[in-house]
Amino acid sequence: MVIKEERISVFDIFKIGVGPSSSHTLGPWRAAQIFLRLVDDRVGLANVKAVRVELFGSLAKTGKGHGTDLAVLLGLGGHDPITIVTANIDSIWNEIRSTATLHLAGQWAVPFEEKQHILFHKNESLPFHPNGVKFVADCGSNGEIVETYFSIGGGFVVQEEDEAVFNNEPVKLPFPIDSAEDLLNWHKRTNKAIWEIVLENELVWQSESDVRSGLMTHWEVMKESIFGGCCTTGTLPGGLNVKRRAASLHDKLLAGQPYADYAEWLELVRRGGNSFKYTLDWVNCFALAVNEQNASFCRVVTAPTNGSAGVIPAVIQYYLAFCNGIEEDVVKFLLTAAEIGSIFKKGATLSAAMGGCQAEIGVSSAMAAAGLTEVFGGTVAQCLMAAEIAMEHHLGMTCDPVGGLVQIPCIERNTMGAIKAITASQLALQSDPEHARVSLDDVVSTMWETALNMNYRFKETSEGGLALRIPISLSEC
Repeated sequence: MVIKEERISVFDIFKIGVGPSSSHTLGPWRAAQIFLRLVDDRVGLANVKAVRVELFGSLAKTGKGHGTDLAVLLGLGGHDPITIVTANIDSIWNEIRSTATLHLAGQWAVPFEEKQHILFHKNESLPFHPNGVKFVADCGSNGEIVETYFSIGGGFVVQEEDEAVFNNEPVKLPFPIDSAEDLLNWHKRTNKAIWEIVLENELVWQSESDVRSGLMTHWEVMKESIFGGCCTTGTLPGGLNVKRRAASLHDKLLAGQPYADYAEWLELVRRGGNSFKYTLDWVNCFALAVNEQNASFCRVVTAPTNGSAGVIPAVIQYYLAFCNGIEEDVVKFLLTAAEIGSIFKKGATLSAAMGGCQAEIGVSSAMAAAGLTEVFGGTVAQCLMAAEIAMEHHLGMTCDPVGGLVQIPCIERNTMGAIKAITASQLALQSDPEHARVSLDDVVSTMWETALNMNYRFKETSEGGLALRIPISLSEC
């Protein structure tokens, strides 16, 4: 979904939310919150008699596996993905079902019958985007309020008649950027690094101290998803019976050595050495851990999506554990990575329903490659080259989630994206970008063209690829 002249904050690219999907869980959740506020402003929630939700296209086809139905109910119920106690999500869902009642904004009771009030239009897709959700509020004598929203990837929500991102007022940035060429030109004029340019743009929205503290808060959530995933065993929810692997790999690598907290844990990881096999095992473990948490409706950071949430944390953790990195560099990493994600969003898409998995794992790998190159001391041109290399080798990747769940092949793909990011960074750091034949803008355009030409079955519908090859018995997916 190409939207020009869009000014995107780092905190639009990196959002704290709940898994398993940014476009199918977080986006619809946010859309429900937007609709709830609109209805309250127009007629007051006390006047609402019932609310019906209709899901279209990819949201309908994989909505059960992605928890889209649950997400919209949580949003309408007044819960926020940043603050909700994720351990309570199942009990909230069970209470709504058992009482056949939904409390709008946590207060105003309306009847809720699952088959009557959440409709899945699996054979109907709205023209603007495959991820469409319609909300209909019966307001009694005040009539109906009907609004349609589109979850266009990475938790971004828009309306067809208004392509502006909600809650993102038009601003004038000191360094407006719509392409990699723009970014490179600003560097040539100012001699600033990517992260410095992006930081100055962020100051339009908030203070530097708030930007830095906000990004470190996001890193804390990333760390928690790594650490939590490394310590959690069992089977992932959803019916595929996928066994968690991060914890067993983690325990094998640490060989039973005790630790009290993250700092002690990180020191143990470092002490194990830096052989290629050992390092590779840990990068895989970091990425698996995050996305196993994501698949379990835990809190993660979209980077730039939930399905690809493990790539950037795994690469940052690799840098800190094996490259003598310091946490202060995380801010530089995330600022750099966010601008790459923004360029892909403007020139192509972050939505797997629109562009396949190249829009998720591919973009996250490109973001991570640029961020890693930045903290390794690479030039701006090398950062852009690293991003290009990473995406070039994800072009055409399909999205074919088995059973509509963000598990197979999604979780393993995060390990692949992380390793490709590290490789791309190393290649760029050992290369002269002046000799590169492919630019980042070339690969962004190619990705978008590939997305437009990709068969719809391979765009998060669970109607192609592995989704058809793996035997399942998920009656609701």
